[in-house]
Amino acid sequence: MNDVIPAPRAVEGPMRCGVELDAETTLWAAPGTDTTERWLRATLGAALGLPLRPGPQDARNAVRLLLDDTLEPEAYKLSVVVNRGVEIRGGGAAGVFWGAQTLRQLLGPDAFRRAPVRPGRAYAIAHQIIEDAPRFPWRGLLLDVSRHFMPKDGVLRHLDLMAAHKLNVFHFHLTDDQGWRVQIKRYPKLTEVGSWRARTKFGHRASPLWEEKPHGGFYTQDDIREIVAYAAERHISVVPEIDIPGHSQAAIAAYPELGNTDVIDTTSLTVWDTWGISKNVLAPTDNTLRFYEGVFEELLELFPADAGPFTRFSPFPGFSGFVHIGGDECAKDQWKQSPTAQARIRELGLADEDELQSWFVRHFDNWLSVRGRRLIGWDEILEGGLAEGAAVSSWRGYQGGVTAARAGHDVVMCPEQQVYLDHRQAAGPDEPVPIGYVRTLEDVYRFEPVPPELTEAEARHVLGTQANVWTEVMEDPARVDYQTFPRLAAFAEVAWSALPAPAERDFADFERRMAAHYGRLDALGVAYRPPTGPLPWQRRPGVLGRPIEGAPPNV
Repeated sequence: MNDVIPAPRAVEGPMRCGVELDAETTLWAAPGTDTTERWLRATLGAALGLPLRPGPQDARNAVRLLLDDTLEPEAYKLSVVVNRGVEIRGGGAAGVFWGAQTLRQLLGPDAFRRAPVRPGRAYAIAHQIIEDAPRFPWRGLLLDVSRHFMPKDGVLRHLDLMAAHKLNVFHFHLTDDQGWRVQIKRYPKLTEVGSWRARTKFGHRASPLWEEKPHGGFYTQDDIREIVAYAAERHISVVPEIDIPGHSQAAIAAYPELGNTDVIDTTSLTVWDTWGISKNVLAPTDNTLRFYEGVFEELLELFPADAGPFTRFSPFPGFSGFVHIGGDECAKDQWKQSPTAQARIRELGLADEDELQSWFVRHFDNWLSVRGRRLIGWDEILEGGLAEGAAVSSWRGYQGGVTAARAGHDVVMCPEQQVYLDHRQAAGPDEPVPIGYVRTLEDVYRFEPVPPELTEAEARHVLGTQANVWTEVMEDPARVDYQTFPRLAAFAEVAWSALPAPAERDFADFERRMAAHYGRLDALGVAYRPPTGPLPWQRRPGVLGRPIEGAPPNV
């Protein structure tokens, strides 16, 4: 039986006969399939000890890569045929690559290692034909590296894990109150000061526990270029996020003039060491606008619009490069007290501080649009109106996505109550630092990204869906693994596969396939949550969380 995750659209077979990959297997790659050709030799070949030497297209024992313009761009057809070898046809280079990911799964857990554990072995694949294509073009994962910094090698590892699950958009949350993680050369203090905090709250913000040592780090511009190039080789687009005008205390600590200096002494601020929503937000001044224009100018060079596969899905030519500006949870207390902010409200003829935030967001909406980029932000940016090309990440529930789609804006569905992977995975007392609602593997598997109240035309604005990994209570990579897996495998199937309605989904079959997938995750070294519950070293006894009882609302 087939145990591929995400589940493919159609499988013919498998049959008992098949094909063996061994030291004599050759690799033939048509023009335009070079990313998969490199990946097969560097990753699959290295794992199994197969050289995959170049060979003729018609060799019986060959892996062949071809483009087929009758297929959708990310669709593929994988044929394993006796005496004909393996053939992967893709509608585009990305489709060929996703077909190679399926081939890897068919080869078993050994194919997920970095070096061969059974050198000289031939690997058999049953005769079968798999035809597949994704449901959504945007299949995303957000990784928060601001709250707890993840060094570059960890980011590259997560890109590999995304590729293994056919996820193709990496939302890179680079700035927040607790740390600024990207080098901006014209503003060196952003990383000299803003990337380090003196200590860190351990557990939920109500916890009395602290880790009394500095925490931080940042990515140099060359690190970012490497991450973007590495992602593009795996047909993953990287969407950077610079959070404005809230969640900006780290930037204000580095450059106090960015804050509301007529309300508080911003020179006394430090990078925030706890969690929650800081009231220290950016001042709505021309100086702040010019400063962040300078930040975004460097950012656009680091994240070019033509990097990654997602550009082809843009309905707006010239708006292919998404930039996320946050726009969420901006506390208005200081603006209400600030003579400068109140003067700006009067000058612009605005009604209140909410409209002031909308003005701030629209400034960068227009600024990015002029430069051929597309702004995307959390659903709060809907308040006040957006430019034509702007898109929305619907996080507070489904309603933001419904409002955006009905207004003609593209939307990515990532409702907190359903796909925030920092939320706990079980109700038991051993669950480490329990946050939010219980979201089991089955709960995530039954998540439906498209709100049922949308018409067919409105639903076309749902670009796809995204799982978000917020790291406030994830102090090291093992904790990130635990919260993310295995639920990300269920999410990947929701994002890729043409599943029935949530109640009709065959979770028993998914669990059966997961039994094989756990072996792949083991080979990859993923410290996932076991189906039986956390292992002793995965628990965090006595560390306060914030559990919410009951079923999450569909709001």
